[in-house]
Amino acid sequence: MSEILSSVDQRTKLVGENRLELLLFRLGTRHTYAINVFKVKEVITVPKMNMMPGTHGNLRGVTIYRGLTIPVIDLRQAIRMRPVSTENGNTDRNVIITEYNRSVQGFMIGDVVSIVNTSWEDIQPPPKSIGKTNFLTAITQIDIQGKRELVEIIDVEKVLAEIIEYDVSISEEILDHEVVDHLKGRKVLIVDDSSTARKQIRDTLEQLGLHILECHNGAEALMLLKEWADLGKTVTDEILMMFTDAEMPEMDGYRLTAEVRADPRMADLFIALNTSLSGSFNQAMVEKVGCNRFISKFQPDMLVDVVQQRMRELL
Repeated sequence: MSEILSSVDQRTKLVGENRLELLLFRLGTRHTYAINVFKVKEVITVPKMNMMPGTHGNLRGVTIYRGLTIPVIDLRQAIRMRPVSTENGNTDRNVIITEYNRSVQGFMIGDVVSIVNTSWEDIQPPPKSIGKTNFLTAITQIDIQGKRELVEIIDVEKVLAEIIEYDVSISEEILDHEVVDHLKGRKVLIVDDSSTARKQIRDTLEQLGLHILECHNGAEALMLLKEWADLGKTVTDEILMMFTDAEMPEMDGYRLTAEVRADPRMADLFIALNTSLSGSFNQAMVEKVGCNRFISKFQPDMLVDVVQQRMRELL
């Protein structure tokens, strides 16, 4: 299965061009789901696993992958799908090995459909009418075997947050209280399509007395920033800085940053890229599009360090 994935070098060329590749798969039904290929290390057949006492109910077990002991998550169960009939055999056929937030894990799935190259402009947020309890970060329509099908993109960060309890506490030694005093009442803009990721950042930064503004994608954020500029407001007076995810529907964080830098009314806005994608690649992209800092998710102390850095520049 590993040959289904193209080389990292080839895939990274898409990022920064508002494009992405999706790995399409099924979970025992006709519905098609997807995750971003860039976060996929490999697709393997279901390996031998051991169950460990006291583990989360969504874990199928642990396995050895290239010398690492990794958890394998039942993706179908994790997104709360109904059980399916196994009359025609086991629906668990493959495991997607992924790297998110500096950790490696496997997701149990059914059949792999294909890999498709598409644009973030064609990726849309899920309808608000489906509620907040869903595990989707976006939806799109893709031609599969000559048929136009709806594809649901999984919010992997939300799936992982249900298993891993993320700590939003801030280390006392990281705090510069002289600087923190100046942060109270300041506003920070968070741009991320994952409600889980936004909550993690919000819960961290509100401890500093910051007011948090939220946008769900790059297009929404750019519209807000331009609205302020069109009204004659100074963007850097409205917000202290902006944290943006890399991958988002309609407009990704790289394109958002490039658009901000190209507009003299907001070009000096402090922008931190906060993403679960690999660090070495993102450092190169940060320099290319002009972000001020790069942070791998989820590191509360790093978030605080970046905010304090920005505040020091203004004192």
